[in-house]
Amino acid sequence: MQATARDKIKTISELSEIADQIRASGKKIAHAHGTFDLLHMGHVRHLEHARREGDFLFVTVTSDEHVHKGPGRPVFTDQLRAEMLAALEYVSWVGVNHAPSAEEAIHAIKPDAYIKGSDYVDAGQDVTGKIVDERQAVEQHGGRIVFTDDITFSSSELINRHVDVFEPEVREYLDRVRQTVGLQQLLDLIDSIKDMKVLMIGDTILDEYQYVSPSGQPSKENIMSTRYEDIELFAGGVIAAANHVASFCRQVDVLTCLGQNDPRENFIKTQSHRNVNVIPVYRPNAPTTRKVRFVDNSYVRKLFEVQFIEDSPLPAETHSTLHGKISEIARDYDLVMAADFGHGLISGDTVDLICETAPFLAVNAQTNSANRGYNLITKYPRADYICIDAPEARLAVGDRFSDLARIAQDILPKRIDCRRMILTHGRHGCVAYDAGAPVTQIPAFTRRVVDTMGAGDAFFSITSPLAKVGTDIATIGLIGNIAGAIKVGIVGHRNSVDKISVVKALTALLK
Repeated sequence: MQATARDKIKTISELSEIADQIRASGKKIAHAHGTFDLLHMGHVRHLEHARREGDFLFVTVTSDEHVHKGPGRPVFTDQLRAEMLAALEYVSWVGVNHAPSAEEAIHAIKPDAYIKGSDYVDAGQDVTGKIVDERQAVEQHGGRIVFTDDITFSSSELINRHVDVFEPEVREYLDRVRQTVGLQQLLDLIDSIKDMKVLMIGDTILDEYQYVSPSGQPSKENIMSTRYEDIELFAGGVIAAANHVASFCRQVDVLTCLGQNDPRENFIKTQSHRNVNVIPVYRPNAPTTRKVRFVDNSYVRKLFEVQFIEDSPLPAETHSTLHGKISEIARDYDLVMAADFGHGLISGDTVDLICETAPFLAVNAQTNSANRGYNLITKYPRADYICIDAPEARLAVGDRFSDLARIAQDILPKRIDCRRMILTHGRHGCVAYDAGAPVTQIPAFTRRVVDTMGAGDAFFSITSPLAKVGTDIATIGLIGNIAGAIKVGIVGHRNSVDKISVVKALTALLK
């Protein structure tokens, strides 16, 4: 007998040992798995049913890092969720599953019965597709899957109604979206871009994180001393942007430049998603652009950056090869995206060629420490859709103080021929402009920021094909803000913002 509910909480390996002992005694094991963010009567009935399927009931909960219910979720930490479940008398043991899916826990416990809710009966309705893998894991060990069919509630709906996850203005905005747009229309919009063929043109960047712990100031130097702890290398720039859109669209081809001296081509290809095809040109006598950030490991706080970069205009031969490829293939795509990081790939005449050949052109011209003031969106005479952040928009029009909505609606359209644009604004959300319609402000959906790197690229990548569809620009901004909110919870480019995560976040927000 356990003295407290917390005594029921074990690691997955401990649950495996307990399960082995139970099986050896001839007893049956039932296993339920889920997020259980807000324990409610639907969960109670579900777990009561589950216990009837075995002599002992094991419950595993998804760890915080793998909960993809959207911004602000989970409301309760995995340890609190586990303790709430353990307090139920008919729950025998509880574990926190730190794997991205339930299969590892299933293989450890080997249940006789694996219990799921009635909403998983139709595997085709499971956006993650995991129920099929879970069934196979259960049956591999001779178990069976059981679907409960009792009173049901939605944790997300209850949280949206009764828990103040968001500020009042965000809750009011989401209420308006539920009433005027609706979840299904948003899901249909995301599904409408699945067959698109996309070409992305932009700079490849190797983003390196050197994790260190500050040691203090040396006695004889006016510098900060740090101790090395770990290193992580990511394929960034246009490659990271392509990976974001890859799960939304059928094919993503990337036309980019690698340094001939140190191309890291194999690494870049292994880091690219299955349907991302890298088409490189090579800059002689230079490495592939690499940016090394020294990061305080305690808080994922960047201390300083060192750049290994050659960002002068491309040599004539490489430039000619790039233009030849653009001329040959650009017209064959539904959408051309210029992910312009301003590191020498896209020159003035390259801009003209892209504008001439792209059937639909989406542009992000980024301002960063290597190009500040020299890589403005106004170098593009036209675009069908642009997405830049507020400082980039202000630099482009030379205006520090005007309202951002006025810049989007009145000032920037005079500098570039573009009828649709979104200006992202960090914790303030974004401003969405469509010619002939009022400017819309869409709020941000997250309070939790782990790492801001690449959030704008995720927003741009995922909203560009939606802009090609021609839907309401405010709806596009909503989906973009969700993508950005997911991305700021990811360190570096460890993971991409994918379709499943966005669909689950939308579903959770709008229930």
